[in-house]
Amino acid sequence: MKFFKFLFILLSLSFTQSFAQNRIQNIEKAFNNFLNDEQAKHAIVSLCVLDANTGKTLYAKNEQIGLATASTLKTITAATAFSILGKDFRYQTTLAYTGTVTSDGILKGNLMIIGNGDPTLGSWRYQNKENTVLMQWVSAIKAAGIKKIEGAIIGDDRIFGTQTTPDGWVWQDIGNYYGAGTSGLAWRENQFDIHLRPGSSIAGEVKIVKTVPATPYVQVVNELRTGASGTGDRSYAFLPPYSHVAYLRGSWGMGITKTGISVALPDPAFDCAYRLLDTLKRLGISASQQATTARLMTLNNEVIPSVTQKMSTISSPSLSEITYWFLKKSINLYGESLLKTIAIKSGKEATTSKGAETEINFWADKGIDKTALNIIDGSGLSPGDRITTSAMANILFQIQKENWFPDYYKALPEYNGMKIKSGTINDVSAFAGYHTDVAGNRYVLVININNYSGNSINKKLFKVLDELK
Repeated sequence: MKFFKFLFILLSLSFTQSFAQNRIQNIEKAFNNFLNDEQAKHAIVSLCVLDANTGKTLYAKNEQIGLATASTLKTITAATAFSILGKDFRYQTTLAYTGTVTSDGILKGNLMIIGNGDPTLGSWRYQNKENTVLMQWVSAIKAAGIKKIEGAIIGDDRIFGTQTTPDGWVWQDIGNYYGAGTSGLAWRENQFDIHLRPGSSIAGEVKIVKTVPATPYVQVVNELRTGASGTGDRSYAFLPPYSHVAYLRGSWGMGITKTGISVALPDPAFDCAYRLLDTLKRLGISASQQATTARLMTLNNEVIPSVTQKMSTISSPSLSEITYWFLKKSINLYGESLLKTIAIKSGKEATTSKGAETEINFWADKGIDKTALNIIDGSGLSPGDRITTSAMANILFQIQKENWFPDYYKALPEYNGMKIKSGTINDVSAFAGYHTDVAGNRYVLVININNYSGNSINKKLFKVLDELK
């Protein structure tokens, strides 16, 4: 009986190994066929497939060529954040006041919202939504006995410095929601909406219906034109950080079902202070000065007052929760905020470059070739990022043993029946993650193409990856 059991196990192992070998032979054939596709004629295509149990390279081609990663870079940023910050890490945002509160409820000083870099504050994805946060602050202000403010509401955004967007980001991206930069005091994922209505004729004027929420301090210059039916959204907002003028350019198609576009907030810390001021005014608590920020005060050579009393602290969701949305919805803001936070945690200046340096050194200490990790940002939005598929695959292999890996794996989206993160920027398409085939063989896979031509390349990438099923 034992003999037959042993024989069964032996045959099962043999079948599994044979099955896996056939899969690798098939993927090699499919990859070579893809290289001959017209869309790949002038492209660089790279593929790296590892055995997820041993780390052995099962198939690789051009795996040592550094390529623009697009959002697959988020897999490395998330892994680094988990490793350095811990899965239970939370940001803290504090409401405080300066000066004193008189017996009749007059604050002779300022309210300060002290940011700690939390990219989720006021986000609709979590419990700490905009109105929830504002009401918590209002309750704290009332509990402190404040009925009137003889001063300003200050958004303290100093922790991340004044450079909101990484070097190398494209001008066409920066003013749009996915190009929203970091802020020491982020707010509502650093974006607002502009509702649009197409004209009745092609190339006619597109009407701006409203901004949501109302953002009167931003002047919107509308250069959009109505596109033909079926052309959809081809609009871009050009709105630099800290600017008060946004230009809308491109087209907005006739018959479009979307209500409008989401645009990057030029100064999230100011908008946060502005919303609190507006809320207090509507509740009868006035302030003698307009909303401002620590950055603006420094710019105007004003002294930023010291805090007298803390009133309320709001904790962010845990890093595990943040990562879930970071990977699932590919939120660029989260990646850039995490990279700066990694720098702070490591005792360095809160800059993108210091965060990237910390990230590269962290993985170099774990055996990943430094020269295979040319990292410019945390989200992959920069076309200047250059990482090899071999380096990315080996990082994905290493992290499987970490106690936070189940949360990481859960956050990966599902494409083509695989747990893989996608990445797309101009002429770049990539996927990175894991797959288990029907025989139970588990793979780490990274595929990337740069400089392809035409559209709809992903179906062809999936056709290659299908050989692992």
